[in-house]
Amino acid sequence: MPASKHIKLNTGAEMPTVGLGTWRSKPGQVEHAVQYALEHGYRNIDTATAYGNEAEVGQGLKKSGVPRNEIFLTTKLNNPDMGRPKEALEYSLAQLDTPYLDLWLMHWPAPMTTDGKADKSIDWLDTWHEMEKLYKSHPDKIKAIGVSNFSVEYLNRLLANSSVVPATNQIELHPSCPQQAVVDLCVSKGIAVTAYSPLGSEGAPLLKNEVVLKLAKKYGVAPGTILISLQANRKNVNVLPKSVTNDRILANATIIDIDSADVDELNSIAKTASFRACHPNWTGWGNLGFTEYV
Repeated sequence: MPASKHIKLNTGAEMPTVGLGTWRSKPGQVEHAVQYALEHGYRNIDTATAYGNEAEVGQGLKKSGVPRNEIFLTTKLNNPDMGRPKEALEYSLAQLDTPYLDLWLMHWPAPMTTDGKADKSIDWLDTWHEMEKLYKSHPDKIKAIGVSNFSVEYLNRLLANSSVVPATNQIELHPSCPQQAVVDLCVSKGIAVTAYSPLGSEGAPLLKNEVVLKLAKKYGVAPGTILISLQANRKNVNVLPKSVTNDRILANATIIDIDSADVDELNSIAKTASFRACHPNWTGWGNLGFTEYV
């Protein structure tokens, strides 16, 4: 399907297809990246308490001068905070210096202690139920809730025991980590998919892939444009490339239509070059139901 500028969530809200990701962006650089991105057309900003940069993101939002109601802002509940979601929500709002979130995600279905160990006293599903309550009771503070890094197994459990269908599932998604079973389940249930690490994460290894280079030459664009556009060409999928460099931020906003045959060729990369950059192997929790990783 052709690339889209927005996707529609099951809440009725529209979410820009391309957003600025801030994972692993170094302190002192995030504020400028957010400000610059917003000043140059971005309207979708993604962060998380675990990234340790919510305050900088908030400063970038303010310095951009873009009205808050024009920005789609996402942050995530941290694993050690899953026993205190209400307090965690208030912390994020204060750090971001914003009255509300457009989207609040459970970062991982893996409750942890502050020293990085599995917290077996907490069931992530109970935490989701608390997020549901906060969403319903505070529509002025939370416009939508969703999940991140949920496999088919975890999604099925959530859907069978919840009153709110997640608005999104944010997962690692690129030609070497297609996670098609997760995407298909989300699409069938009206859950949007947000693709993170579209270039293959640190070092952007997929930028050197022969198929990507060939298609970049065919379409007359940068290799990164091919990888970002691949996600934008999928049904109800949006994408979060990240950068703190001005020219790269601008380049990442460009998306093109890709022929279906070329989409198929990109998707075939996983047959010979499969990898996952963000391993879901939390200590004490196993691999969280994921089977498609190396």
